[in-house]
Amino acid sequence: MKSFLKTTVAAVAFVVAGMGAASAEQVKVGIAAEPYPPFASPDASGKWQGWEVEIAMAMCESAKLDCVITPVSWDGIIPALTTKKIDMIAASMSITAEREKTIDFSDKYYNTPTMILGTKGEKMDATPEGLKGKILGVQVSTVHQAYAKKHFADTAAEIKEYQTQDEANQDLAAGRIDATQADGLALETFVATPEGKACCEIKGKVADDLEILGPGVGVGLRKGDTEMKEKINAAIKDIRASGKYNEISKKYFTFDVYGG
Repeated sequence: MKSFLKTTVAAVAFVVAGMGAASAEQVKVGIAAEPYPPFASPDASGKWQGWEVEIAMAMCESAKLDCVITPVSWDGIIPALTTKKIDMIAASMSITAEREKTIDFSDKYYNTPTMILGTKGEKMDATPEGLKGKILGVQVSTVHQAYAKKHFADTAAEIKEYQTQDEANQDLAAGRIDATQADGLALETFVATPEGKACCEIKGKVADDLEILGPGVGVGLRKGDTEMKEKINAAIKDIRASGKYNEISKKYFTFDVYGG
């Protein structure tokens, strides 16, 4: 009888534990639905992969959060966060004062230079004078769009806007624009492809503008979500201290992407 009771109690405990695990709330990590290699892009099966996806999941593991990658259109990713369709943003979003009016950010988890990519062999540099009379492509709702409008609008022939950086890259390769501005790592990844090598070259780093470009990239969080912010900040410190950050980064880069 005692053996039967013990077995029954154990079985009930197992079922209850299973129900608790099944009902545990998932944390939705928002990434841009548009491919942005090497940070995030879907593989042949549709599974998202890349440096930023791995870093985000490493943060979640450190913070003991049950996270699921949730692709969202880039221009709707902040509204998705504020309306609780996602719980955080890990999508190469620069920390800026303008965005901080709407959302909070974690500490930075990487910081890389902003570059200009242009047609191979064409004389230009990453300055207003260098882009004089050129058509410059930028992705909408990015710091690059804001930077280009502030610094290049008076000299560039046109600032052409795209929904994705990939579209800007394709138009540059096709000769429909003269240059594009984006994160240096993303542009270097494109240049490393056969298509990128054939058409384009990095023209240089744009001048710093901390107000627009910000101090680096952080995890976007809802205003007032101090508990999540504390967990993510602690997780960033932990994966850097443990070596996990460098372990992931070495698979994608040959230099330190964390920045100064």
